[in-house]
Amino acid sequence: MAKNSDNDAASQPKRGLFSRKPKAEKQNKEPGRLKQIGQVFQMTRRYDPMVVWWMLLAALGVIAVGLIIGMLINNVVTMLIIAIPLALLAAMFIMSRRAEKAAFSQLVGRPGAAGAAMSVLRRGWILKEEPVAYNRHQDLVFMAIGRPGVVLVTEGPTGRVRELAIAERKRIGRVLNNVPIHVINAGQEEGQVELQDVAKKMKKLPKSITKLEVSAVDKRLGTLTANRLPIPKGIDPNRVRPNRRATRGR
Repeated sequence: MAKNSDNDAASQPKRGLFSRKPKAEKQNKEPGRLKQIGQVFQMTRRYDPMVVWWMLLAALGVIAVGLIIGMLINNVVTMLIIAIPLALLAAMFIMSRRAEKAAFSQLVGRPGAAGAAMSVLRRGWILKEEPVAYNRHQDLVFMAIGRPGVVLVTEGPTGRVRELAIAERKRIGRVLNNVPIHVINAGQEEGQVELQDVAKKMKKLPKSITKLEVSAVDKRLGTLTANRLPIPKGIDPNRVRPNRRATRGR
């Protein structure tokens, strides 16, 4: 009997541990899909109150088209069954696009915004989170390496940041002779690329090198950035990021 009681006592803590584990896992789980959509919607409506009306207009437009087609083919019920899910998709698409715009609008005027605009890029790109060049006015140059080659994204007035970009191109050109170097001027001024369009602009650049060469270019450029001075005080691109949930519809 004593042996059995010892076994029971030894097994009780294990049952206790296993009973608590699912609760801990449940607490650490990410919000469900519907909750995420609700959070994105609330964020978007805060910065863009018209999003509700645009979503309704898109949904009603799809349903109206479905009704018209249904009446023409004398099968309204079937067309409504098809149109309602499509109306929901149209509303979600509108919310995604408006959410993306709202997310990037929060970055305008913040130091490191250009680097944050690049952060939505993932596969096929190597992004340098810290600026590779800057001046006393806190104009910045960020760098990314991908199939198009090296991409420099500037942040600041075009006339003032041009010298930074030219100097950085020359510095990179010393170690990379045959790799294209592109410059994108991000900002709100005339002739600059808006933050929400930076990643799109980078994706559209012509591909010039292979995936293997991307890694080789990154290693070669590592020699340039090894002795770089620390970034200016008050500029921390790691803390400036667009809402990723809002940009998933890209």
